[in-house]
Amino acid sequence: MNRVRKVPLRKCVGCQEMKPKAELTRVVRTPEGDIVLDPTGKRNGRGAYLCPSEACLNVAVKRRALERALKTTIPQEIHESLRRQLVGDGHVH
Repeated sequence: MNRVRKVPLRKCVGCQEMKPKAELTRVVRTPEGDIVLDPTGKRNGRGAYLCPSEACLNVAVKRRALERALKTTIPQEIHESLRRQLVGDGHVH
């Protein structure tokens, strides 16, 4: 008997859409307090998920959704760093 694997869903903090975890980019606040992109989805720390698009990142920054999800304040230079990494990875829609 074949079992159907359940696809884990996560909500994008930008557009608020539920999508398969594999389609989203994880942003993590590490135990040391750093804010980084987590391509593996397995790093320790508090995570939030974003669609790999600059539009969703802009919405999340404007609404402070990333800050709420990660329970920390995020300096502007971290937002810029995340934007460069997200757009630079060729994930732009």
